[in-house]
Amino acid sequence: MQTPTMKIQVLFFAVFKERLGRNEDEITLPHGATVEGALAVLRDRYADFAAVRTKFQVAVNEEMVDTDWQLKDGDTLALIPPVSGGCGPKRHILLTEAPLSLQRAIDSVTSVKHGAIATFTGTVRDHSKGKDVIRLEYEAYKTMVEKVFHELVLEIEAEFAGVQVAVEHRVGVLGLGDAAVVIAAGSPHRKEAFLACEAMIDRLKERSPIWKKEVSPDGQEWVGLGP
Repeated sequence: MQTPTMKIQVLFFAVFKERLGRNEDEITLPHGATVEGALAVLRDRYADFAAVRTKFQVAVNEEMVDTDWQLKDGDTLALIPPVSGGCGPKRHILLTEAPLSLQRAIDSVTSVKHGAIATFTGTVRDHSKGKDVIRLEYEAYKTMVEKVFHELVLEIEAEFAGVQVAVEHRVGVLGLGDAAVVIAAGSPHRKEAFLACEAMIDRLKERSPIWKKEVSPDGQEWVGLGP
């Protein structure tokens, strides 16, 4: 009797995509296999898989899971390297290759109920850890980033009374001085606006699957992942 099988789509990002030479694959597993079983197949299939110098997490259908998570036929499994880091009315979230607009973010949190608007803009500088930087390249797991941004906005708005938060983030190739991220927080009082803005950039960097490559005259490196 033939053992039932299932097919799993696998997504690769950042250093995985570069080392393995592709951004996705499909694997066949025995019915009821776990994430660890999928990783074992990938280790056997790709000689460079074990050589990727990074600890990574795994997402199944855009949710972080442990390696003992049981997979189902048709699941999408994504390998998430360490990050370099539409929702309801009046919530502005954008991930784009186009230039960002701080004014657009400000406009989305402007209200007669708000006596303060705090902003943060992260730009590309010309150096990092003692070396020159020519440009940055950002890559993201788009649908998951949008989901995480939405969760962060709701989380921060619940934490700080009366606050509204907006965020835009660039992907693709960025030159020196380009804005990589803009955040605006509107609030009845300035303290909560400042705190919400700081919380958004800190948590975005910790939890969003966005990766940054620094390109210098001497080569290139994924931040936190190595060359």
